[in-house]
Amino acid sequence: MIKNRLLVSILSSFLFISTLSITLGQSTAYNQFVYGDLLPDAPELAARGDYSVGVQTLDLIHKNQLDILNYGKGADSLYNRPLKVEIWYPTEAASNELISYDEVMGQNGSPTRPLIPFTFLGRATRNAKPASADGSFPLVIVSHGYTGSRYLMTYLTENLASKGYVVVAIDHTEATFRDAAGFQSTLLNRSLDDLYILNEMARLGQDENSFLKGLVNADNTALIGYSMGGYGAVNVAGAGYSPQAAQLFGGMTGGSKALSRRTMGNPEFEASIDPRIKVIVAFAPWGMQRGVWNEEGLAGIKIPSLFVAGSLDDISGYENGTKAIYEGAVNSDRYLLTYINARHNVAPNPAPAEALERNLSIDEYLRYGDSVWDMRRMNNINQHFVTAFLGVHLKGKEDFKSYLEVDENAEKKEWPGFKPRTSVGLELDHKSAN
Repeated sequence: MIKNRLLVSILSSFLFISTLSITLGQSTAYNQFVYGDLLPDAPELAARGDYSVGVQTLDLIHKNQLDILNYGKGADSLYNRPLKVEIWYPTEAASNELISYDEVMGQNGSPTRPLIPFTFLGRATRNAKPASADGSFPLVIVSHGYTGSRYLMTYLTENLASKGYVVVAIDHTEATFRDAAGFQSTLLNRSLDDLYILNEMARLGQDENSFLKGLVNADNTALIGYSMGGYGAVNVAGAGYSPQAAQLFGGMTGGSKALSRRTMGNPEFEASIDPRIKVIVAFAPWGMQRGVWNEEGLAGIKIPSLFVAGSLDDISGYENGTKAIYEGAVNSDRYLLTYINARHNVAPNPAPAEALERNLSIDEYLRYGDSVWDMRRMNNINQHFVTAFLGVHLKGKEDFKSYLEVDENAEKKEWPGFKPRTSVGLELDHKSAN
């Protein structure tokens, strides 16, 4: 009898511990920090919106594009350029479970930085039913750097979709982690990819067979770019390349003529400036420090702009880079958000756990991380200011203007939407259009 009671007691304890372990495991999985989740000091508009988020992947083909990397090597200098995109959108789902995204880090073709697959979590539902009953939503196009991928800024893409935007992030062919190739492809194709995707989203918004039918309003579009994505965004917004840039690109066999079509004063470039793009957000845009733009070119930006940069950016430059673009875009109502002492990585997701392995090149970590700023903190701040900026210009939220009108008293540093003592290390400048 005593043995039976002892056995029952042991089994009961085992079941209790097992149940507790499962419960704690589920709680940990549910409550674990996911890219884009809020830190305690997150500013007000960083919080997700009222919509749950759906996500789908599309494979698109931009036909008959100049094959710059193989120009002169064969009979045909054109190719059909594949572009994979990820689309996040508002959905009718009541809530979102965790979703797993498949990514790689490393450098395609590098003997010292082989591609390493990894997964990370988001909060979205694959192929969920769109919230089409609520009408159409503004379009946001997101363009990564060189190298990068459509998953580089999921903290922002998911966040914006939850606030009533259709967000499409591009895998720029020959510029992703998986397929990185010659830099001249990025120089040539970045703005062309952006404009093609805009046209495709407009087409799919009218396609009876597409989940985007009636969901996306491509006539009300924002373009967000990081690094080389920012380079493309500045050009698409109206800043034609300078004559010096034409010389810089002159070594690109077959490409200099194509790029010259996007220089200031070229009628073809002027005709390409698309009125459907209402604003740009350029994170650490590359090119100014290399003479890609001059005063005349930057004056061509006539739509509102938000520039975001680290004050010690050693890739795109700050004083002679992003800040110089901000200063020169005299015909744009523009903002410059500066992370003091940050370098180039002001836009990506935080570094994945795999990038923390000691035996890996530090470059894997520095692809994502910053040596001064917590990337999760940066992500929250970006969510806040991008939400305010797009809210004002794409959704007509006049009350959001107050979040962009910060107190310039450096000693006080009490900014609208920020918790007390949490806006340190930041500067937000504003200049009206001429």
